[in-house]
Amino acid sequence: MTEPRILIVLTSHDRLGETGERTGFWLEEFASPYYVFRDAGADVTLASVKGGQPPIDPKSVLEEWHTEDTRRFDADAEGQAALAATRPISDLSAADYDAIFFPGGHGPMWDYPGNERLASLIEAFDAEDKPIGAVCHGPVALVDVRKADGTSFVAGRRVSAFTNGEEEAVGLTDVVPFLLEDRLRALGATIENAADFTSNIVTDGNLVTGQNPQSSAAGARGLLRLLAVEVA
Repeated sequence: MTEPRILIVLTSHDRLGETGERTGFWLEEFASPYYVFRDAGADVTLASVKGGQPPIDPKSVLEEWHTEDTRRFDADAEGQAALAATRPISDLSAADYDAIFFPGGHGPMWDYPGNERLASLIEAFDAEDKPIGAVCHGPVALVDVRKADGTSFVAGRRVSAFTNGEEEAVGLTDVVPFLLEDRLRALGATIENAADFTSNIVTDGNLVTGQNPQSSAAGARGLLRLLAVEVA
């Protein structure tokens, strides 16, 4: 495959429950896969639930969370312009892309569940056996997705996602609508998590999932491998 077309989808939700604080997507979980894909020669399209500028979790731009990739993005005028003009998911068709990827952050916990358009978009990728990737809270995009027989997309699949312990460590167990690990397990997924805040990805068929921010680059490389793209 030459120049694979990869769709990155981001949250449009910016309120952290009833805390009065802001949330959104986690910058590193976007920036790292973005450059893994771009540096591999992929044609990357940015989208979000509502379109336009998606909210960045303000904590993720603090110096302590900066990485080489977030600093690269800070200096990337072209990338920032693309982020400011994401396409709404209502305008998207799986036929136009070879793979789809969901960075995390806490925002997706609110605007991905119950989103029929998002679920149908992922179902369209799955129907064509196109790679689907998600990292940290990104796998919450899968909770309403169904297979052709009507059963849960994650039932019987090996999956990794932000752990209950990690949610407790960041103090948001009682803030998020539900614990992602618990929900995925209840849907029939086999959870394969590693130690909290260590890099861990799981690939099962056309699905690759990463556990946390430490897994974002590895998750992106896993998606490229599903596309038969050589990765370093």
